Amino acid sequence: MGILTRQVHSDNLHYPLQQFNLPGATISLWQDWLSAQQASILLAQLQLQLPWTQDSILMFGKTVKIPRKQVWMGEAHCQYRYSATTFTPQPWHPSVQALAQRLSEFLGQPFNCVLLNLYADGQQHMGWHADNERELGHDPAIASVSLGVTRRFELKHRSAAWQLALDLTPGSLLLMAGGCQQHWLHRLPKQSRVSGCRLNLTFRYIKNMA
Repeated sequence: MGILTRQVHSDNLHYPLQQFNLPGATISLWQDWLSAQQASILLAQLQLQLPWTQDSILMFGKTVKIPRKQVWMGEAHCQYRYSATTFTPQPWHPSVQALAQRLSEFLGQPFNCVLLNLYADGQQHMGWHADNERELGHDPAIASVSLGVTRRFELKHRSAAWQLALDLTPGSLLLMAGGCQQHWLHRLPKQSRVSGCRLNLTFRYIKNMA
C-alpha cells in the first residue's frame, strides 16, 4: 500500500525533514541530522570504548543469543526488562550523553536512556517487535540515530495492510511517535549484500518512580 509523504523544513536549525502519513503513528526522518564526519567519528569512538556484549534472551521458551551486540545505557533508575531479561544501565558515555541532550533540545522532549545495537554486517539483524515495554509508558517517543553503513528499516501495521521501508543512512535521525509502538511493529531485516557494520542508538525516556 502506498505511503503519503511530505517534505518540510524543521523550525529547529532548518534540517530537511520527511514526514510519513501513517494510520496510528507519526514517523519523522531527518537524513542528515549528523554530518558524515560527525557520524564517522562517533562510530569509531563508540566501537572501541563501550563494553559491548552479546546478551541472551528468552524466545519461545528457549534461551538464545541475540544476533548483534548491545549496550543499555542511561540514568541509574532506568532498568529495562525485555524477553524475561532485566537490563541494568551502564553509566553514560560522555559522547552519548551529549547526543541525548542535543536530541532533547532538538525534539523538545526528554531522553534519559538509550539502547545501542551494533550489527557487524548484514547477516546480523533484529526481528519484528515494538518498543512497548511497561517502563516506557503508554505512548513512548523513540528517537533512533544511525551510524555506519546504510541499512533497510521496515515497519508494518499490526492489523491493517500498511507497510513502510526506509533506508537509514549514517547520521540519520528517525522519530517514532504518535501511537507507533501501540499500532505498528518494526524490524531491521537481514541484508546479505551488506558487509559493513552499523551502530544504532535508540533513545527513550523512563520515569523515576522513586
